[in-house]
Amino acid sequence: MRILTIIAVALMPLPGLADTIVAARTIRAKEIIEAGDLLLKPDAGASDVTLHDLIGQEAQVSLYVGRPVRASDVGAPAVVERNQVVPLIYAANGLQIVTEGRSLSRAGVGEYVRVMNLTSRATVSGRVTRDGQILVSQ
Repeated sequence: MRILTIIAVALMPLPGLADTIVAARTIRAKEIIEAGDLLLKPDAGASDVTLHDLIGQEAQVSLYVGRPVRASDVGAPAVVERNQVVPLIYAANGLQIVTEGRSLSRAGVGEYVRVMNLTSRATVSGRVTRDGQILVSQ
């Protein structure tokens, strides 16, 4: 019986060793990550992201040399900066209203941001478009 147990354990697949993506240099928060900024460190454990996922993204926190880069450490590059004057657009049922607002935080494409309407001083939330406009919905 003991021999069967040893054979069964020997036939079980071993977990594969995977590469970990690490920073090749110190990358400060708000910097765009380029291909030369990252390295693959062999046999250090599995990464939750791929190189393709990271290149072109913006570092949300400082990334230090040799430390693993996680998906939560990066995000979409900011299109709208804090205190930037941006166009606010409200569109519904054929009606479109356009005015200016001041962004209250940084945000990337598709993210929601709070914006102060410069005319009414009301604070609204909207989604950032590729060209830096804010689409406000009800």
